[in-house]
Amino acid sequence: MEGQDEVSAREQHFHSQVRESTICFLLFAILYVVSYFIITRYKRKSDEQEDEDAIVNRISLFLSTFTLAVSAGAVLLLPFSIISNEILLSFPHNYYIQWLNGSLIHGLWNLASLFSNLCLFVLMPFAFFFLESEGFAGLKKGIRARILETLVMLLLLALLILGIVWVASALIDNDAASMESLYDLWEFYLPYLYSCISLMGCLLLLLCTPVGLSRMFTVMGQLLVKPTILEDLDEQIYIITLEEEALQRRLNGLSSSVECNIMELEQELENVKTLKTKLERRKKASAWERNLVYPAVMVLLLIETSISVLLVACNILCLLVDETAMPKGTRGPGIGNASLSTFGFVGAALEIILIFYLMVSSVVGFYSLRFFGNFTPKKDDTTMTKIIGNCVSILVLSSALPVMSRTLGLHKLHLSNTSRDSETAKPSVNGHQKAL
Repeated sequence: MEGQDEVSAREQHFHSQVRESTICFLLFAILYVVSYFIITRYKRKSDEQEDEDAIVNRISLFLSTFTLAVSAGAVLLLPFSIISNEILLSFPHNYYIQWLNGSLIHGLWNLASLFSNLCLFVLMPFAFFFLESEGFAGLKKGIRARILETLVMLLLLALLILGIVWVASALIDNDAASMESLYDLWEFYLPYLYSCISLMGCLLLLLCTPVGLSRMFTVMGQLLVKPTILEDLDEQIYIITLEEEALQRRLNGLSSSVECNIMELEQELENVKTLKTKLERRKKASAWERNLVYPAVMVLLLIETSISVLLVACNILCLLVDETAMPKGTRGPGIGNASLSTFGFVGAALEIILIFYLMVSSVVGFYSLRFFGNFTPKKDDTTMTKIIGNCVSILVLSSALPVMSRTLGLHKLHLSNTSRDSETAKPSVNGHQKAL
């Protein structure tokens, strides 16, 4: 009987591992396909040649798509964990949700941390150097020469980063134990380096989010149709049409030798056509879209911003007054043991909405900053170098999102002591779970 029980436990563990691997693969495949369509929408079409550069661009495209899929997974994991906790509490013995357990959540967080490290320190540097490489002088040109140059550049970059960390460790903590710990590449160096990247991402989020919260109203105002109050759209369209015809006649009357004036007139004509398109869109919009959707979206943005600021202010006051309110690492009830909000499922849904709103606001604020304004992707006109830079930036922001959300008090998720299947989960020391 004991032998049969042992075989049955091993079979159950095997089937559980296969089920979790299948679920992880399907989820990542969906994210990869969506990420591929997003990148190809912005990728410059002129980069699609049929030569050696085309192969390099294609490899860089696949690596960038993989990184963007990992970033999307890192963003979605926190809401997925919160909603899974509430589902497990509502239906603890339901047969159809037995696959949703603590072991699966742990596995997803482990994979997110592993792939984030892989993309940040290996794949994206490789894609950038591979895209810029030409091969060493004196060697035969080709893919192999470019791969060799890329690997050498990666090795030199790794040595440079390792040397910088050693120098910083010697200046800050001149201790033999701390220096020896740097030799432990897998258990100490990479998690520590990833934690530093997450810290930089948190600082970047703290810088971008306030800017994004203020810019969200302007961005939504540009995307939606504003109400027409005391405006005559027909008259405006008529005036802009006359202006367009006048510019077109001036452009046709100029000689080709005056290139400067022609370029200025073409730019002005393009601006007039864009304004005319916006006016025509406002005219074609229905009364519901003009008079209901725009005010409702603006009120919703105001409510979400107010709730976010209120929750952050309350959390800061609790941290100042009560020491027990400080985040305690991985201590907590875990997945499926207690609700994360006082209001139950409604509170969890509100937390998910605020987390998504925080991420969208941080991305909008990132592209609104003057220093990162040139990073903004344009449809069908974004080079692969810019795509790689955008993927790295979004990966850093998404990696820091769980840390900052936990610090600001937007959620109370813990990944320790998970529900009934937590004993099958592997222990993890990655940056995500330490923060949570």
